[in-house]
Amino acid sequence: MHDIPYLNGKVYFASDLHLGTPDHATSLQREKKFVHWLEMIKKDAAALFIVGDLFDFWFEYRQVVPRGFVRVLGKLAELRDSGLPVYFFTGNHDQWMKDYFQEELNISVYKQPLRINISGKKFFIAHGDGLGPGDHGYKFLKSIFRGRFTRWLFGRLHPNLGIWLGKRWSGNNNLINGKDEATFLGEDKEWLIQYAREVIKSEHIDYFIFGHRHIVLDYKLSESSTFINLGDWVRYNSYAIFDGKNLELKYFTMD
Repeated sequence: MHDIPYLNGKVYFASDLHLGTPDHATSLQREKKFVHWLEMIKKDAAALFIVGDLFDFWFEYRQVVPRGFVRVLGKLAELRDSGLPVYFFTGNHDQWMKDYFQEELNISVYKQPLRINISGKKFFIAHGDGLGPGDHGYKFLKSIFRGRFTRWLFGRLHPNLGIWLGKRWSGNNNLINGKDEATFLGEDKEWLIQYAREVIKSEHIDYFIFGHRHIVLDYKLSESSTFINLGDWVRYNSYAIFDGKNLELKYFTMD
């Protein structure tokens, strides 16, 4: 169990930037906005959690990583060099993370849910893809894509071809391309809420923090347990902040 026993500042959570899509100009604007937010929070941040899908596609060859994203990578490196703990979770779009973040940025990468005590509150944090009942087709594909053989096979492609194919595959996303809108489906159809309810049958969790669904949601599971979905930076520029006592969803605007 990880532990942040005493907060000298605030803990921030954000997810689903999908940098790299739908085009360079739009992605760059989103990246710059996020970097401004990172600059804003560094004055009082005690920890930062990036909860998946920072990139719309990411693959690490032995000597090559995708081109671009220098602003956000540089800012994250600056925050780590200043001593700020940064926790990075892979999502379904950047699941092919390996060790680049650990070696270059000194940022720990989590591919499974993390339980962590923060100032006396128990958090359960994950991107959320593949959790809960249903969605068996995706779960099958996820098991294949995350397998060592699939990574090895993809790594045999020349980076020009491999990254192009990866971007084409990841870019086939109606939400990111403005053709769909994620909405709350109701508790009986929200698999992550059902998953959280199963978890709290056997252990107490104060806050569940998820991304993936692209909805901004603060949902009470019980009197002492809350489900949070972080939304995204494609439409909402939304994030969560925990001050040691309360957790609140907020929206970032550049005034």
